[in-house]
Amino acid sequence: MTLKKKLFEIIFGTTTKAGKRFDIILLWVILFSVITVMLESIPQLHDKYFKEFYIAEWIFTIVFTLEYFLRMMLTKKPKHYILSFWGIIDLLSFLPTYISLFITGYHYLLVIRILRMLRIFKILKLPKFYEEGMALMAALKASMYKITIFFFIVVTIVTIFGTTMYVVEHGENGYSSIPQSIYWAIVTITTVGYGDIVPQTVIGKIISSISMIIGYAIIAVPTGIVTVEVARSKNKSLTQKNCPKCQHANDEVAKFCNNCGHDLNN
Repeated sequence: MTLKKKLFEIIFGTTTKAGKRFDIILLWVILFSVITVMLESIPQLHDKYFKEFYIAEWIFTIVFTLEYFLRMMLTKKPKHYILSFWGIIDLLSFLPTYISLFITGYHYLLVIRILRMLRIFKILKLPKFYEEGMALMAALKASMYKITIFFFIVVTIVTIFGTTMYVVEHGENGYSSIPQSIYWAIVTITTVGYGDIVPQTVIGKIISSISMIIGYAIIAVPTGIVTVEVARSKNKSLTQKNCPKCQHANDEVAKFCNNCGHDLNN
């Protein structure tokens, strides 16, 4: 076995002992690097251990940079890896450090490395978690059109309420512009309620009350949409059986495969 093939099995493979060991070590390095970035953001620790944090960050960055270029060189189609989800995440795991050489503060974006921890499901062979994750993704995808329509309805509502409050409050009491009033409507309808902008007129208070009531009703809508799709996908999987000959999915009550005609009762 050539060196390139051996490195490919170690870096990309999870079936071999060396490949699994490499991935587990990499996960620990990712975890420690994310913790380091978080601790560095604490002013007391940053001032006291600035040099140590700086050295540690560059060690992590060099490791992830070498790993990225190794993956790019070992894969048969480097372009596919670079443009893939994992390729982009791997790039973003060290790029902010180099950007921080020219623009300060950007290295804190390195916490995006935590996304690389998702590889743990592949490494530790957790098919149940993977299946449930795919089921949730499928439900979200099936709900996308409904959620998009719902989103535009909410945008329309907050625009109308915000504009109305700007007119009712005469541009006073914090409603200094229509965008500022729309901000108030978003905060109110989402039930966050910072309280930094409060209506003073009677009509304004009535509109505010209606907005808060609508907010409680709106919260349940996207949850209900996704829940229905999740239940539908589970029911679909329970009421189907695969043909033993061609593996095509058929209804539970079907006697013959609607793809190849095989007798499903035998």
